[in-house]
Amino acid sequence: MGCAPSIHVSQSGVIYCRDSDESNSPHQTTTISQGTAATLHGLFIKTDAAETIPSVITYQSRHSRNNSYRKENSGGHIRIEAETQTSHASVKVSATEECVGPMRLTQEPIQVLLVFAKEDSQSDALWWACDRAGFRCNIARTPESAVECFLDKHHEIVVIDGRHSRYFEPEAVCRMIRATKPSENTVILAVVPQQPPDQEEPSVLPLLCAGFSRRFVENSSVSACYNELVQIEHGEVRCQFKLRACNSVFTALEHCQEAVEITSEDHIIQYVNPAFERMMGYHKGELIGKELTELPKSDKNRADLLDTINTCIKKGKEWQGIYYARKKSGDSIQQHVKIMPVIGQGGKIRHFVAIKRPQIDNNNQVHKLNKEERCSGEHSQSECHALRHRDRRKDSIDARSLSSRGSDAPSLQNRRYSSVARIHSMTIEAPITKVINIINAAQESSPVTVAEALDRVLEILRTTELYSPQLASKEDDPHTNDLVGGLMSDGLRRLSGNEYVFCKMCGVCPSVCLLDMSQSQLAIPVTLNDVPPSIAEMLNDEECWEFNILELEAATHKRPLTYLGLKIFTSFGVCEFLNCSEATLRSWLQLMETSYHSSNSYHNSTHAADVLHATAYFLRKERVKGSLDQLDEVAALIAATVHDVDHPGRTNSFLCNAGSELAILYNDTAVLESHHAALAFQLTVRDGKSNIFKNIDRNQFRTLRQAIIDMVLATEMTRHFEHVSKFVNSINKPMAAIEETSTSSVNSDCESQANIRNSPENRLLIKRMLIKCADVANPCRPLELCIEWAGRISEEYFAQTDEEKRQGLPVVMPVFDRNTCSIPKSQISFIDYFITDMFDAWDAFATLPGLMEHLSENYKYWKTLDEMKCKSLRPPPPS
Repeated sequence: MGCAPSIHVSQSGVIYCRDSDESNSPHQTTTISQGTAATLHGLFIKTDAAETIPSVITYQSRHSRNNSYRKENSGGHIRIEAETQTSHASVKVSATEECVGPMRLTQEPIQVLLVFAKEDSQSDALWWACDRAGFRCNIARTPESAVECFLDKHHEIVVIDGRHSRYFEPEAVCRMIRATKPSENTVILAVVPQQPPDQEEPSVLPLLCAGFSRRFVENSSVSACYNELVQIEHGEVRCQFKLRACNSVFTALEHCQEAVEITSEDHIIQYVNPAFERMMGYHKGELIGKELTELPKSDKNRADLLDTINTCIKKGKEWQGIYYARKKSGDSIQQHVKIMPVIGQGGKIRHFVAIKRPQIDNNNQVHKLNKEERCSGEHSQSECHALRHRDRRKDSIDARSLSSRGSDAPSLQNRRYSSVARIHSMTIEAPITKVINIINAAQESSPVTVAEALDRVLEILRTTELYSPQLASKEDDPHTNDLVGGLMSDGLRRLSGNEYVFCKMCGVCPSVCLLDMSQSQLAIPVTLNDVPPSIAEMLNDEECWEFNILELEAATHKRPLTYLGLKIFTSFGVCEFLNCSEATLRSWLQLMETSYHSSNSYHNSTHAADVLHATAYFLRKERVKGSLDQLDEVAALIAATVHDVDHPGRTNSFLCNAGSELAILYNDTAVLESHHAALAFQLTVRDGKSNIFKNIDRNQFRTLRQAIIDMVLATEMTRHFEHVSKFVNSINKPMAAIEETSTSSVNSDCESQANIRNSPENRLLIKRMLIKCADVANPCRPLELCIEWAGRISEEYFAQTDEEKRQGLPVVMPVFDRNTCSIPKSQISFIDYFITDMFDAWDAFATLPGLMEHLSENYKYWKTLDEMKCKSLRPPPPS
């Protein structure tokens, strides 16, 4: 059977019947004549006089099985309500449930007020969007009627037409609504006109200053309006709804019989309830905004107990126990206190909540509390939050420190409090937390000397640089220290005070470099079969580690990445996996290659091709190949290709010190690596001709994308030792233990090792280690290649130092001064500090005897030059 139509009233007063969900406007649907309208459930609307046009039109979405239409006429305002059951896929108007912590709340259907002076396609689209979303909707034609309707309904969303100022000023209407008390939790949306493409986007600041929450660029699509309204509902409206619910929590706190005190993470008092005021004799105005250390302390508070409390809560654990606090009158009160940290975003402590009540002694009498005070329970005890850690051992939370001071023997209740405190102190979260808790427990029964040593252990474990080796003084090894400072820091720590230098935006700090492809295209053969014979002959040796990438660079006129990429990607079946044509792959490789800066001496497309070659070489190793699937292999090859795309030839430290746009964009964190990954995907999906991902399904693309991003970010050096340490401890050591201790069959050993390698976590570590080794494999190349790469990276560092001096920026790596630098010393330091341990671990996994032999020979070469006091790449010619 048919469905009852939705009813709409136009500006002229004519009733329109909406018969189809596809209709965006009542004007596109069936028109009901005036006579029919007059007989429809007795509803009659005049159509000949402008003053009879309704100033408020109400549509209440369907929530009843019976069709009903009614009209109310009061004060010259016509109100029309339609309650109808339809068959199209609208959301039914019904209350929904929301949870705020443990609270379960019921939210009534959203009410929307549209403030439009004239009916048009935009107001119609919003009307039908409300219908689809199941919102209750009103339309107001004048500012006065809008305010009147808002005060009556308290709408959660108000949409004001800001396109035509000749009817009313939208900012003025917004201010009128904001002036009312119910608007505190209302989202007000401004509909703004679309701007011509050649016109600058207007500022949203005037709208925000007028009280608007957000804006909506006019769009008469019902779907667009529906999406906007639903986003507002799931965002601001639900947040405001939850905030309103918090009032009930504060009402409960205000009438709670226990004293409650809330402080910031810095121990600034933010709230106390009336019970707290009655108990301690303070007025909230005397406490709020004060630091706990500013309040008077009880002489009976033992420093060791307070230190224990502070240590416990700073770890994010709850503490409870007994102690004395001093009231405003000077009297002391014994309290049972429970202090709980409130964990916020990122696991950081944001607040401390202390709940206190008077402690009853063995005779069940409250210490010096009158009848009124008996209803409360806490105070300045919270001052203990403010005590700072000592250098000495922290006392354990035991029965003596928690017992009543008025009794020789601890009461049963006090012993229970002690047990609860111990339970809370043993909360286990991450493995490092477990280690710290075990050490804390060991301290309780240790001699003082051992306890102090364990304190030192805890200090070391709590550092954020767990994986970064601590160097000796800079005078001992300036080359190593400069390399660490340049490669493993953001550069900002070298600035003094609040100084922050912004560069003059020379050409080395691009925000996004989308290169002009037409200026740097290289003629590439149609297929691999058409590769020039000389280049094809070179590529035949591509699977050999001694492959000379520099010869390929010369033969291809500094475009080796495309040729080598075609060969390697074809051999690994990348096109088949991605379901893309070779022409698409070729176009993508050209796009990536031209996005490298050929002017860089080191970070250019030749370096990318070299890393791609090393990656392919490692992927062909038996143990690596047995640990990864084809998606991992494809991700590794793509990551190697794009890992330095658009590199400006400067380090992260330089960009951060210079205040470059990239450093600002990525908050001084993994600046270049984040840019390489982001730009690679931006360039790839920009044009279908080079989009190698266009034919794979969404889930596979997301998995592949995450793998590529993770590998590119792994090339950032600040987490170098973390990646290597995790690889050694999670893969190398367990596999070595199986080989050394196993007495079972060979097949069983292989299966156990395969289980270690093939876990998702360890596969991730293998991929990170693979690309890290491929990225810095220059010292493991044949000597001539090693020397050439050392010269290229040194020249790039020299150029950066020159630039830093010209611009007055902090010099990140002072030893890389072209007039004084010893290249052999820098290579020795780099190999000692970064390369040796990493390649030892990688060789133990992948078995790379040839690489390790080259590394040893190259190291001897640099040592020999250094012993000769030679600072250049090669020894001086014989005299």
